[in-house]
Amino acid sequence: MAKRKTTKPTKSKKKPSSDASLPPPMIFEGALAGLFGGGRSGGKRSAKVDALYEAQQLMYSAWESSAPNRRIALAKQALEISPDCADAYVLLAEHTRDLVEATRLNGLGVEAGMNALGPKAFEEDVGHFWGLLETRPYMRARLALSQCLWQAGDRDEAIAHYRDMLRLNPGDNQGIRYILASCLLDAGRDDEVVALNDDYKDDASAAWAWSRALLAFRKHGDGEQAEAALAEAKKTNPHVPAYLTAKKKMPKRLPDMVGIGDESEAISYVGDYGRAWRNTPRAIDWAASR
Repeated sequence: MAKRKTTKPTKSKKKPSSDASLPPPMIFEGALAGLFGGGRSGGKRSAKVDALYEAQQLMYSAWESSAPNRRIALAKQALEISPDCADAYVLLAEHTRDLVEATRLNGLGVEAGMNALGPKAFEEDVGHFWGLLETRPYMRARLALSQCLWQAGDRDEAIAHYRDMLRLNPGDNQGIRYILASCLLDAGRDDEVVALNDDYKDDASAAWAWSRALLAFRKHGDGEQAEAALAEAKKTNPHVPAYLTAKKKMPKRLPDMVGIGDESEAISYVGDYGRAWRNTPRAIDWAASR
């Protein structure tokens, strides 16, 4: 939260330690899964479905644990019960610092998620992924894989994954559109960012407002259109320029939660989009001087 070229990452590359980590709502999801008995299947379930349900319960326990060894052990146990447990691969990928291995594990997670869902889900449930509990492990694995692919330099493949995830879940519970917009800006695919902005035109986040300002500056320079976009961006979140210019120091870790219009949102935006601003000549000076 991708298909790309054939460049292979070297074994020396390390993956970011937090890229594939899952949020606290996993615990709430585990409670829901217990309440509804593991998805939509209803009626008599197959042994395969029962095994996956049992494995998934282990994964909810693993995500709750703060002990790495226990998390890893539970993930391996889950895979012994059901090889279709996508979350187990994602957790194992999270606990390796080798980008090649993390990419491989997350790829296996995507395959496991596809096997668990079956082809029918990709025909009948398009547009509703994530709203269905059983699709979430697959979506988590695909996001983690996409992030590894981008980190490895496989930009086109990562972007393709992100786009398809939005096709499966246009409601975008995972915030894929923000990751995709950042990737497209870094790749210089500005027209695609504009189209993505239009797809989510009611989005009132700093990510959208400030990215529109950057796009306007890239296309029109320091003119009326860019000035108007910048004014709107500063109205949306006035804290962004201080972090873009490094007048305020970025924290080592991006905030887990952000508030609309506050400093946490500004930090999160600059962490994700700062490179695009730095790679646009004069853009930061322009934003800071107005």
